Formats: sequence, structure tokens, C-alpha cells
Amino acid sequence: MKVLLDLQYLNVATSGIKTYMMELAKAARRYNHPDVHWIFTHEPEKQAADNNYKFPQSKIQRLNYHLDYLRWKEFQLPDLVKKHKPDVLICPDFVSPAASLNCRRLTVFHDAFFWQMPQNYPRWWRKYFLNLIAKGLKENTEIITTTYYSKKSLIQYLGNDWPIAVIYQAPKMLHDPSEPAILKNHQLEKDGYFLHIGTFDRRKNLPLLVKAFAGFLTQTGSDKKLVLAGGPGQSKQMDDFPIVKKLVEELQLENQVILPGYVSDGAVKALYSQAFAYVFSSENEGFGIPIVESMGFGVPVIHSDQEALLEVADGAGMPFQTGSLEDLTKKMILLSQENGLRTQLIEKGKKRAEDFSAKKFIEAFHQVILNPGK
Repeated sequence: MKVLLDLQYLNVATSGIKTYMMELAKAARRYNHPDVHWIFTHEPEKQAADNNYKFPQSKIQRLNYHLDYLRWKEFQLPDLVKKHKPDVLICPDFVSPAASLNCRRLTVFHDAFFWQMPQNYPRWWRKYFLNLIAKGLKENTEIITTTYYSKKSLIQYLGNDWPIAVIYQAPKMLHDPSEPAILKNHQLEKDGYFLHIGTFDRRKNLPLLVKAFAGFLTQTGSDKKLVLAGGPGQSKQMDDFPIVKKLVEELQLENQVILPGYVSDGAVKALYSQAFAYVFSSENEGFGIPIVESMGFGVPVIHSDQEALLEVADGAGMPFQTGSLEDLTKKMILLSQENGLRTQLIEKGKKRAEDFSAKKFIEAFHQVILNPGK
């Protein structure tokens, strides 16, 4: 079975989809299957390092990227299908070519945000992207998604016209050496800070986390810090970074809330290794990869009771009522006061993290590839 994996989107992907694509490519190479031959459209590391279109600064740059993306999906990728004659084409970025192809399509839908949260996207961009998605849902299409919550959501908006398989993804393998300099530079001590890693997208609810942290400090007198690592949201409508920064200033938390921006894999490794807890305040997720990453590092997780996060944590995290400032503050205080509870969460988390591995990730893909429509 010949499989063509579309990796073009790696040149702009910066968060969850990037991790998904990179770990899928690595797992395909690491865990060979005698009946599956993988072909990559791009060399993963090289494509991910291409910065020509990352973080566009002007409308012209954004337009050029969209034209390049459209040219790839509608002309260059179909040409590669004709050249390689794969049995299966995998598009891990929601969009498959509009052209008819002589192969099965496995299109990965990571979530249903475009339908669920239209207010978070520029109207013209959302309309354009949904049009691309719709045109790519052609004959012999099967959808892959990340959780049963996402599957339920997609059925709500797309119906039952296409088979939908749930495949749990693998966390990012952080092979780079740890870079403890980030801890020293920000005066971070072991178990001395709460952690969040990811973009400042509006759905992440980071202003809520900052307010809850302020309440935690007031009620406990603690000297713990809060680290919010990551860059701005993908558009002005989605970006809460300016709001978070202003809130930190208003609450006079400049010395307690650390905003280091994007950090390297080595710095991420160091931050996870010394964190007191990871706090995931998001109001909507398709999967929630930081939950698995945190648990793998032995870091207890406080997370919103959003369905995907409950599914991924499976009882190994401490949920709070989504959007509730009072409940989140209460859970942060509780974790700081109950050592036995924290130890219990660490043990449960490490066990749960074992359910998400590169081997299980690629085996699930092989199962779908070799068993059409099941």
C-alpha cells in the first residue's frame, strides 16, 4: 500500500498541527510496516525550518502565502499524486485537493473550531477556508480526527456522509538537551511556578488564568510564579496577548507572571521538568497535547472540564468548571495545600501518558490505511 503524506503546511504551522505532522512523519519512518510504503511530499525538518511565510508582517505577505497554498493544493499536489500513483493521500491540515484523484483520501480534521467559534476568525478568511475544505471532501474521502469529542462535533456540522475515525496523537518528542538557562534568567525554582505553553489564542482563556493566579497569590500569600510561554494568536481577532499583558500590568504582577514568548524545545523541556503544575484553562480544544506532555514529565494538570480535555486526561487531571474564575482559583489553592493530592495526580498522570505513544499513533494510522472505511 503506497501512502503519500502531504507535509507542505509545515512551512507555517507553529503549534498543535505542527506537532501532529512532525510526529506522524517521524513515527512513519521509525515504525515500518511491511504492507505500507510512505512517501513524503517534503522533508519534514527542512519544511518546518522554512520561514518564508511564517509570521507575515503585511497583507501582501499573507496574500502571497494564500496563493502559494492554493497553488500547492490544487495543482502541485495533484501532480504529485499522478507521479507517485499512491493508494492513499493523507492531508493532515483539513484541506484536500478539489480535483478528482485516483486514490483514497485521509483528511485530518483536528477540531470543529471553524464552525463552533466563527467569532474567532476573520470573516473572509473563514469563508475562504471552509470553501477549500468543502471542495476537498470528494469521493473516497475518510476523515481522521483527534478525539471522540471532535468526532461528535464534526458529525454535527458535516453529517454522516464521510467515515470518521478517531486516532489519538502522540506528544512531541523533546530530544534536544534541556536548557536550564531559561529557569535561571527568570529566577524560576523547582516547583515554584504554574505553567502554560501555547499561543495566546482567545479560546485558551489566558486572561482567566491570570486573574485566577492573582486570586491564588492574594489568598495564599505564596511566592509562586506563573509562566505563559508562547506567541500571539493567529490573527487580531484571535489574539489575547495584548489583553494578557495589560492585565498583568493592571494587577501589578510583572514580577510574578513571566511572558518569555516562543521558546526552544530545550527550554520547553526545562520548564516542564521543574513546574509545580500545568494549568489548561481553554474553553475549547480538539485534543489538548500539553496534557499528555505534562503528565509524561510528572507534572500534575489542572484543566477545564471541556469535553476533549476530560477525554484525554481520563481522570488523571484535576478539572475545574470551564470559565469559572472562582473554581479555577480554588483548584490552584487546593493543589498547593494538599501534597497527597499532588502526588496522586502525578502517579495517575504518568500512567495515563503511557496511552499516547508514537508507536500507538502510527499503528492506528496503519489500521485505517489497510482497512478502508472501517
